[in-house]
Amino acid sequence: MNKSEAKQRIEKLKKLINHHRYLYHVLDRQEISDAALDSLKKELFNLEQKYPEFITSDSPTQRVGGLPLKKFEKVKHSQLMLSFNDAFSEEDMESWDARIKKLLTQEQVERINYFCELKFDGLAIELIYKKGILETGSTRGDGIIGEDVTQNIKTIETIPLKLRKEEREVIVRGEAIIFKKDFSKINKIREETNLPVYANPRNVAAGSIRQLNPKITAQRNLTFFAYDLVSNLGQNTHQEEHKILKDLGFKTNPHNRFCKDLKEVFKFREKWRKDREKLEYEIDGIVAIVNQNEIFQKLGTVGKAPRGAIAYKFPLKQSETIIKEIKIQIGRTGALTPIACLKPVKVGGVTISRATLHNEDEIKRLGVRIGDTVIVGRAGDVIPKIIKVLKELRTGKEKIFKMPKVCSRCGTKLVKPIEEVIWYCPNPNCQARERRYLHHFVSKGAFDIEGLGPKIADQLFEKKLISDPADIFQLKEGDLISLEGFAEKAAENLIAAIKTKKEIDFARFIYSLGIKEVGEETAQDLTNYFKNSEDLKKVSKENLIQIKDIGPETAESIYNWFHQKTNLRLLKKLEQSGIKIRYPRSSTKHKILSGKTFVLTGSLTNLTREEAKEKIRDLGGKVSESVSKNTDFFVFGKEPGSKLQKAKKLGIKIIDEKRFLDYVNISFKKN
Repeated sequence: MNKSEAKQRIEKLKKLINHHRYLYHVLDRQEISDAALDSLKKELFNLEQKYPEFITSDSPTQRVGGLPLKKFEKVKHSQLMLSFNDAFSEEDMESWDARIKKLLTQEQVERINYFCELKFDGLAIELIYKKGILETGSTRGDGIIGEDVTQNIKTIETIPLKLRKEEREVIVRGEAIIFKKDFSKINKIREETNLPVYANPRNVAAGSIRQLNPKITAQRNLTFFAYDLVSNLGQNTHQEEHKILKDLGFKTNPHNRFCKDLKEVFKFREKWRKDREKLEYEIDGIVAIVNQNEIFQKLGTVGKAPRGAIAYKFPLKQSETIIKEIKIQIGRTGALTPIACLKPVKVGGVTISRATLHNEDEIKRLGVRIGDTVIVGRAGDVIPKIIKVLKELRTGKEKIFKMPKVCSRCGTKLVKPIEEVIWYCPNPNCQARERRYLHHFVSKGAFDIEGLGPKIADQLFEKKLISDPADIFQLKEGDLISLEGFAEKAAENLIAAIKTKKEIDFARFIYSLGIKEVGEETAQDLTNYFKNSEDLKKVSKENLIQIKDIGPETAESIYNWFHQKTNLRLLKKLEQSGIKIRYPRSSTKHKILSGKTFVLTGSLTNLTREEAKEKIRDLGGKVSESVSKNTDFFVFGKEPGSKLQKAKKLGIKIIDEKRFLDYVNISFKKN
């Protein structure tokens, strides 16, 4: 990016950020997530640091908050109500630490330490007490002028109307928040009265404080945590301020901690990244503050933020990046999937460079073009997904993407069946299809051969050491030595791993065959109905349709697969290669989860997602990837994602990992 392009990008970013900040701070509504807005602000901040000549007074990096609402009286703050610059990594924090220490004497550098607080997701409030009595409560507003919300904040029980110690004037700042349980109650009431639900607790807190009728604020059961003492009551450190605030009668957060150095700051942040779900309220990171007030004051401010404090946020679940290219991926069934190749970006602590665009219709719905700036997230905190195109940032150089007409690998004309949205390569001998089939065959839900991932499978295929999955079981150590990165020991280990997988459960075997429309759950359904693979080969389409959850398309696909000569030859070859199928024993005993459907989301602590799925299936239950009215139980781990809200909306029984383990009566021991 040259200087001219940087200037243009900065202007577009400023306009877009200001638009979304107005929605967020003034109108209490959002069109993009907090994480996505943070990502845009971070890009602007970085560009302005690189090109400081383009920093202007109207930049969002130089401003504190939104404009005050006209319906409230205006209040001028005695001191600026600042907000913080953001850090998202240890590198960001080390850069901040190095920047501030350059401005200090050696003696101050040696003395410096930090006070760390949880960063609430609520609304900043300033309170002014005269002779111990609450006189004014106001919002941040634009940092200079806020909104007088005194009557509303008087309804918050945790805000004292009279201080425990009388002082001439005391100015206190803190955050008004709502607990998760109260947030859920409010949304449930809104659902019952056919009103739109609130997107997040912050919106509820802000909306409640800005009610013209204080009775409504009182009903919301808000909480207030004090975290800043503006008045000088003899405090020398920020840690001492918290003690004084508590003595005056304010609620302060018990989890805040003194940290002697950055290493302890990192430990504090990591602890709360892991334990944030245990809290009764939402946080999106921590705040690290230079503890010594004299040093903090000397560091001063830069733009909207104090130099001596920074918000060290948790990994973003959404971020903005640029689509560099759109490539086509051909699956094992011949299905074509457009993949967005992205400028690498961290989302949820993981760097991603690719995201699925699903199909041609999805590209049209999103309006995606090559070169677009997009918001990318991780669906269920796992799968990268394009969420929104930021058309406001277009330069005119973006290119419209068109689906190809022929397969790029084999030259076969592509087809799109009637009533489907997916294009296919119909050539069963297409090398791209054969490769994807091999990847599927050795994947976790299928044969799960340790050490044989897509890269190794591709090498075996390219060197013509295998032509189909059955050939895998004929490999010898000497065959593998020619592969890139393979030494004698690695070859021995892989051959040993292959041998251990010659016995396989019937459901896994069916799934490994890569039959179109047959996923893990359908494979399990088939094992409950058929005694062995021979019975499955002989079944008619009519009988397949009789099986619960198998429709006409799936029945047609299964029937066709077992009536193609090439597939029957593969089955025979697998048998000759020594593959033994473990068939389930018939049992009349009632399985406790029979007929129950589960959805799992978020990361589990005591067992893997695959282990949880297997336990559910062993006990007669089913596992689905999507939440619907047919879901019986929703099991969530850490960072459950958007599925949790949908489950609540549908009234599905929601249980955490511990209750799930208790429910199925299992104990899991870590290796």
